[in-house]
Amino acid sequence: MAVQGVSLSAVPTARATWVLAALGTFIALVAYTGPLGNLPTIAGALQTEQTGQTWILSSMSVGLAATLLTAGALADAHGRRRVFTVGSVGLAVGALLCAAADGTGVFLAGRVIDGAGAAALMTSSLGILAEVTPTPVQRARASGLWGASVGAGIACGPVLAGLLDQIEFWRGFYLALGLGGLSIGLAARLAVRNSVVGRPRPVDLPGTLSLGASMVLTLVALVEGRGGLTPGVIGSAAAAAVLLAVFLAIQSLRADPMLDLSLFRRPAFTAATCAAMSTGVSVIGLTSYACTYFIRGLHVSSLHASVLLVTWSGTSAAAALFARRLPAALTGTRQLAIGLVGVAVGEFVMLGFLVPGLFVTGLASGILNAGLGREAVATVEPDQASLGSGVNNTARYVGSSIGVTLVAIIVVHGGPGAELAAGWRYAVLTSAMIAMASGLVVFALSLTRRSVPTSRRSDRCPAGRTRRLDGTARALRSSPSRRR
Repeated sequence: MAVQGVSLSAVPTARATWVLAALGTFIALVAYTGPLGNLPTIAGALQTEQTGQTWILSSMSVGLAATLLTAGALADAHGRRRVFTVGSVGLAVGALLCAAADGTGVFLAGRVIDGAGAAALMTSSLGILAEVTPTPVQRARASGLWGASVGAGIACGPVLAGLLDQIEFWRGFYLALGLGGLSIGLAARLAVRNSVVGRPRPVDLPGTLSLGASMVLTLVALVEGRGGLTPGVIGSAAAAAVLLAVFLAIQSLRADPMLDLSLFRRPAFTAATCAAMSTGVSVIGLTSYACTYFIRGLHVSSLHASVLLVTWSGTSAAAALFARRLPAALTGTRQLAIGLVGVAVGEFVMLGFLVPGLFVTGLASGILNAGLGREAVATVEPDQASLGSGVNNTARYVGSSIGVTLVAIIVVHGGPGAELAAGWRYAVLTSAMIAMASGLVVFALSLTRRSVPTSRRSDRCPAGRTRRLDGTARALRSSPSRRR
């Protein structure tokens, strides 16, 4: 029996789909954060200079930023499982290339490919979850699981890399990533149903190329800008701005754009995008540099620094799982505001008490990650779920590049020795102020009406407290997909 393309016989497999979607996001974040745990070892093995070391940490962001939005649009139009599978294989190929690298250039190429694969995994995973969670109860649980996979991936990446570094087998990390990516792709092929929501749209090649080039040049300007405002940095930033304007013009003129710019007239969508950008700047940006500070400023080993960071990321994973128990009045856009303000409070605490501050920041960022996962798809129509994820994650990872650049500049200008600690404190203070300001902006947007598309309003119903919809009725309303 099937209802509007949703097979009721598929319900028993929904939990397996949840797990695979979460695993896809988990392995993407493990790959993203892995080099934080053993950068000196990689640099030594590949004879990488200081500039190259910066790019080892940033090259995966290039692949992510360039392809997130396009991957989301392709997933909605041509099949979410198909894009998820391609992404898992792409991540595996990039990881294996890193494992076999005998020089910095090959390793960086592998990291860029990893970024493109991770982009496909992350955008399609939220689209897949949106499709197999037809009730508010299920959607709240699934978004918590997705948010937990973000925190768990960030926690495990540096620790796994650091452990393998202890046995002098840093390439084993990338071999494991390759095997994991291939395994997830095969499992998804067998257990996840492919679906296309709405009619397939042609690939927006001009939009894809202009946006991708703009994001790459933005990352080049941010990474190279850490060394000062050179003509190359200024030229890259200017070219990125021009290409972004070209992309926006293309989208406004196309009858069937890749990105519907009218989405930004929805306060909830704008709030979710703003919260994602701030998460990148004030959370990911700071924690991405934290291991470097712990090693240089606190004089601990790479492994010990990674374990210390788990105080934040491990707490984040646990908090995301319990975020679904928040009262109804504190969910939706307000949950994002609470998370951002909580991050600010945690970072203020970090100025005086490092470990308690990391714990509070982790608690708040877990609530934030769970909310971002849900709002990314709840603030768009069902046939745009993966695109919504693409926009949200693009904002997050461009924001993280801005954050890392900002923190690096502030900390480095603090100078060596004791002044490094002063620079770190200024960086933490700056991140906290950005998070607090963003939280207030998001809260103001939560007070604006017309913030949720009609077809998604039931998602804001708390689990079991108001207006339950049975599975069949909800399927008719929120999953108008055709499966093939």
